[in-house]
Amino acid sequence: RRSERGKMAVDYGSREERWSLAGTTALVTGGSKGIGHAIVEELAGFGARVHTCSRNGAELEECRRRWEEKNLQVTVSVCDVSIRADREKLMETVRETFNSKLDILVNNAGQLLFKPTTECTVEEYSNLLTTNLESSFHLSQLAHPLLIHASIAGGGSIINMSSIGGSIGYAGSAIYATTKVPLNVLSRKNVEQNLVSSRPLPRAGRPTPCAAHLQ
Repeated sequence: RRSERGKMAVDYGSREERWSLAGTTALVTGGSKGIGHAIVEELAGFGARVHTCSRNGAELEECRRRWEEKNLQVTVSVCDVSIRADREKLMETVRETFNSKLDILVNNAGQLLFKPTTECTVEEYSNLLTTNLESSFHLSQLAHPLLIHASIAGGGSIINMSSIGGSIGYAGSAIYATTKVPLNVLSRKNVEQNLVSSRPLPRAGRPTPCAAHLQ
């Protein structure tokens, strides 16, 4: 077809046609709110079958109900990613749900802790490490047998949600940063995309900062 100036215009099709994820599968941790919730809706909106988890069962069920009303293919299960047994149970659920194949793993679940290092307890530090770092490492290992059988050519993809806090220090962030720096190192090999937002992104119905919705 031609534009108003008589030049040939290229028809790239609709957004959904260009970025179709129909037939693919994805696991997104921490998907009941914040960034994780947005990722679930985006992937499912493009046609992917998505499984997500959260520690909050009631909140997760409310999300599942809304996704069902939108005709999105999303299944859910309760999981605390800081607990090893929960992670293993989660991946077994994913294996059964997606017939031993997984195309996308999004290690999104995380916690924030901003306080002076001298005031941080050993328990707080341990919980932060297991939630923000160990869970991403362990879930990636558990997902490997499923990712190598992905329906996407070349195998599946792992997306680790890091933070600018792993590169730039600021007041009260030392403890939090120690969970993000090693995650950055762990993610560097074979990295194809490094996406950075320079500011909080506006989201309809979410007037509070994104950090307020992390889990």
